[in-house]
Amino acid sequence: MHGHRPRTPEAERSRRWFMNKALLVGGAAAVATMTGCSSESSGTAASASGAPSGMPSGGPGGMGPGASEVKYADFVGVTTDGKVVDDLYSIHSTGVSTDALVKAAQAFLDGLSTAQRRSTLYDIKADEWLAWSNVDGYERKGARMGDLTEKQRDLGYALLGTALSAKGLTQTRNIMKLNAFLGDYNGGGKETLTEGHYFFTVMGTPSTTEPWGFQYEGHHVAINYFVLGDQVVMTPTFMGSEPTSATYNGEKITLFKPETTAGLALLRSLTSAQRKKVISTDEKGGTDMVAGAGQDNLKLAYQGLAAKEFTSAQRQKLLDLVGVYVGYMDDGHATVKLKEVEDHLDDTYFYWIGETEDSSAFYYRVHSPVVLIEYDAQSPLAYGENAQMGGGGGAPSGQPTGQPTGMPSGGPGGGGMGGGTPTQQHIHTIIRTPNGGDYGVDLLKLHLENDH
Repeated sequence: MHGHRPRTPEAERSRRWFMNKALLVGGAAAVATMTGCSSESSGTAASASGAPSGMPSGGPGGMGPGASEVKYADFVGVTTDGKVVDDLYSIHSTGVSTDALVKAAQAFLDGLSTAQRRSTLYDIKADEWLAWSNVDGYERKGARMGDLTEKQRDLGYALLGTALSAKGLTQTRNIMKLNAFLGDYNGGGKETLTEGHYFFTVMGTPSTTEPWGFQYEGHHVAINYFVLGDQVVMTPTFMGSEPTSATYNGEKITLFKPETTAGLALLRSLTSAQRKKVISTDEKGGTDMVAGAGQDNLKLAYQGLAAKEFTSAQRQKLLDLVGVYVGYMDDGHATVKLKEVEDHLDDTYFYWIGETEDSSAFYYRVHSPVVLIEYDAQSPLAYGENAQMGGGGGAPSGQPTGQPTGMPSGGPGGGGMGGGTPTQQHIHTIIRTPNGGDYGVDLLKLHLENDH
């Protein structure tokens, strides 16, 4: 199949346009928050050498001003100190067939027009892998769901349904629905705050033997799915929503309850002495996520308490928590990934910021050589009485709120641009594979070194 292409200069300019637009429209306060350079923190360097404990290098953790989009050739991955831990991943048979996935991807591509296919296909090592964002106004490439015919969309959803578990597909579709709810609610973003503003790109050619993959992304969803033989890497995967609970077209939708309850269950299983090591003395901020979009080469030291100090029951609760996130990929490969995490469980750290009640807005992190998970309840941006943008607080009116079209509804790395008390009605999550594993980069390197 032909049509693979690197990102063009025009595409580069469109992304710079987004950055500049956010700067111009957001104003000084927004820029300060998005870049992490408020008056309180202007003297703090976000680097391994000068950052406060736990502060990552590379900015606040997302695509926007203050974040750095890494080129594929320069990708290192999340590390604790800039040095990749060797020999964590290998090319091997998982015993979990990807035949149906290949067929679904090929059927989706075959259903596109020549022009659509040309805009969707990229080289396996394309920079486009790393060019995702969770914000709604970001300029994206690929096949836009809202521009496809019903039959083409069905083929796209069939691809997602094969790659994801039933829970993963439901989660993704519900995030899209609540994105549309938000557009109705605050009366803005008529193009971006819809179910249709989500994009497919395909890297390489679907194959049962050669490396390939796809990306599905839009506001509050970014799924990166790499395939080599019967091995799969589904990271980084970002999922979020504002609001997290609402009624859309008569359907009551509630998101992130499993992530919330599993995190609390693990924390509450710890002793008082263990909690003192896990819970930070820092106050919960409006956004605490650090490994979001644009943070592909993040340096992040371990914090909290390692599972080697957990009881067997506590270790199981940790695996249950990881299983929530891993469980959004197809069941067979989720089992494979969970076993990989379990093999490094002694070196898996659990870290917490914030209160610990059922309704509290908190942040937690699970971090090991082979997995990084973040959960972050954030300040309201466009929903609720304390929303920083848009109408907020009222019923959907369909009227413009005065916010320019295309203004992102999330800040860097999944962060908010304004203040306000964090709430479980605005949650961002991400799962990554540290030490070069994201986007299947390490597996691809091994494949090219050993098989070609």
